[in-house]
Amino acid sequence: MTITQTLLKYYRNRRWPNIPLARGVIPNTQQGVINDAKAGIALASVNIPQVLGYTSIAGTPIVTGLYTVLLPLLGFALFGASRHLVVAADSATAAIFANGLSGMATPASAAYMNLVAIVALLTAGILLIARWLKLGFVADFLSRTILTGFLAGVGLQVSIAMLAPLLGIRNQTHQTHTTWSQLDYAITHLPSINLPTLCLGITVIAAILIGKQINPRFPVAMIAVLTSILAGKYLAIANWGIALIGPVPGGLPQLSWPDMTWHGTLTLIPLALSCAVIIIAQSAATARIYALQFQETEDENANILGLAAANAAAAVSGAFVVNGSPTQTAMAVQAGAQSQVAQIVFAGIVAIALMFLTDWLAYLPHAVLAAIVFTIAIGMIHGSALKAIYQESPGEFKLAIITAMTVALVGVEQGLLFAALLSLLHHVSHSYNPHCAILQANMEGNLVTQAIEPGATTQAGLIIYHFGADLFYANEHRFSADIHSLISQAATPVQCLIIDASAMTHIDYSAAQSLRQLDDQLQQQNITLLFARCDSALIDDLNRHHITEKIGAAHIFTTLHAALKYWSDACKTDARREKTP
Repeated sequence: MTITQTLLKYYRNRRWPNIPLARGVIPNTQQGVINDAKAGIALASVNIPQVLGYTSIAGTPIVTGLYTVLLPLLGFALFGASRHLVVAADSATAAIFANGLSGMATPASAAYMNLVAIVALLTAGILLIARWLKLGFVADFLSRTILTGFLAGVGLQVSIAMLAPLLGIRNQTHQTHTTWSQLDYAITHLPSINLPTLCLGITVIAAILIGKQINPRFPVAMIAVLTSILAGKYLAIANWGIALIGPVPGGLPQLSWPDMTWHGTLTLIPLALSCAVIIIAQSAATARIYALQFQETEDENANILGLAAANAAAAVSGAFVVNGSPTQTAMAVQAGAQSQVAQIVFAGIVAIALMFLTDWLAYLPHAVLAAIVFTIAIGMIHGSALKAIYQESPGEFKLAIITAMTVALVGVEQGLLFAALLSLLHHVSHSYNPHCAILQANMEGNLVTQAIEPGATTQAGLIIYHFGADLFYANEHRFSADIHSLISQAATPVQCLIIDASAMTHIDYSAAQSLRQLDDQLQQQNITLLFARCDSALIDDLNRHHITEKIGAAHIFTTLHAALKYWSDACKTDARREKTP
């Protein structure tokens, strides 16, 4: 038995109380571990430079970017459930806490880093509470339409953010966090383009895109990183105006607990709460995207626990708040990662880089990093998926576009929350304005739903009305208006109205009031009211709201056949009465 097989066997059933461990790693195979290890190496080659770039947004020393992909990665791999989600530095949360802390301490100072650690620790605590409350259900409000739009929006956002370094426009003192400001900065500084930088960026982009067409597994990005580092060191390309990353301090992080006071901690809770909300929403969206892609089940609550562990690890290891990153997850998937083994290998390479390779990272050009990230970003805009949504559901296509533009131009957090709200409103609109019809006999004599037209009846004296949703306060007026219109415009006097309740499972208090009022009005017109195709949940509601008592239990049926038989028997009885002298 190999070492890998022994470890897998040992950890397969390891549990803390009610907490399965390493679900993003296990089950696995020896070949799967080998493939993921290769993917982890490829991921490290393109992602190490990227996380260094997030420190300019976070306002922290550049080495802290590497710290975010060390212990936090291991924390999520141990306690999380997603096999694909990469938890690391992220621009959305970095911008949130940087804006909140910038007025409290000088960025990158010891006092600032202590506040950063407190925010990360508070965020971890809030995430633990969210796990206890099982708030992972928020992912259920993220439809495939939203996820497609979300990913496209992030891709657009990140690609615009890469314009300045791709064009060789220096952005050392002017921090731009929003997409609008980044786009404006790139456009207004076009005269400052550095042509060697632009040529280098275009060359790397072209090489990556062509390489994907020829052999998607060939590590073009890794080769670009290695060759550009050698060029930066031995060809002195910095003399051509090509910006390099610069010195990166080495060594593993020192573990320490932040210096916390009661008053200061309370002050930072709203900031940590904002970070936690974004982390839950964005991580859930990203994990759900790749779970759907690989047809895997997701445990969002376990992922929240993993995110809490990752942020706790960040707090004590000199890093800052970490999040499930759409861009870095896309990088991992494109590198061939199939489990968190790739992220564990990535963390191992980061540890090696911190101890031995930071001197070499200083020679990496910003343009190469920007080119790699740019190709990942445009790959997140799935044109074929958007086209399919447009062809099948134009209304949902609009929702996807609104989501994408809101995420890209306003912010990830606003885009996700706004899209979820729009999805709910879109769903409610169908209940507010449901499909309603009248049942009429077709050529074969079977009752089928037909569009409501003036004067339509099911047969002389009878109307069977189908209402295609639950009855509640927002649509009760439509329900009553339809019925009154059908009765008043009927070609012959209506004697019986049957409500086909096959689509109803619930009636709220307002709708119950309207039903009782409708029954009074029908009785005044000598019209019998019957309910057909009622399931047990609807019957419970009719009983609770005393509607059964009002219209009579004999007028409520579980099948349409029974309701029609009742109506037929009533007609025969009336006919016999008319014949009796």
